[in-house]
Amino acid sequence: QDSPLVLQSDRNVTVNARNHMGQLTGQLTVGADAVEAQCKRFEVRASEGGKVLFSADEDEIVIGVDRLKVTGTEGAVFGHSVETPHIRAEPFQDLKLESPTRSLVMEAPRGVQVNADAGDLKATCRKELHLQSTEGEIFLNADTIRLGNLPVGSFSSSSSSSSSSSPSSSAPRQTIYELCACPNGKLYLSPAGAGSTCQSSSNICLWS
Repeated sequence: QDSPLVLQSDRNVTVNARNHMGQLTGQLTVGADAVEAQCKRFEVRASEGGKVLFSADEDEIVIGVDRLKVTGTEGAVFGHSVETPHIRAEPFQDLKLESPTRSLVMEAPRGVQVNADAGDLKATCRKELHLQSTEGEIFLNADTIRLGNLPVGSFSSSSSSSSSSSPSSSAPRQTIYELCACPNGKLYLSPAGAGSTCQSSSNICLWS
């Protein structure tokens, strides 16, 4: 009473459980290198309330704690898939989805929604950014829509004299431009006039 029970062996300590026929149904082995449990289901329960904190069987492993914390510097590595209805970062920390060596794909049959309720939404890439809708439309709804760094073409009555250079500095300062689209879809600006100043033979279209 009031003292620990010690089972000691120079090899290992094994506890066996058998059924009424003498067949082995469970085994716990404490060895020098590992602690092994062989049973149909392994459970770890809380001392108060008996809540299952950890359970394992042939079909699944269940972790029943309110919070699972992985402190390794490399985080958690899953060999196949991860299924969860919610991913969030620690308080006051950014959430980062990164694929250092391959691509990052987000797919959903009922749509993918990305919101930034209190800040900016920024998409940056090294090469090309594609916005594609196979059956619907691409809808831009904002108070101000800006297309920065568009090339500026110069208008001439002769289509062959059009070029991609800016208007001459000696001419009046141009403040209104027409947005033109080349046959291949490239956009450029053309000085606005009484009529359309877009030209299909513009050097901007020919060299794009």
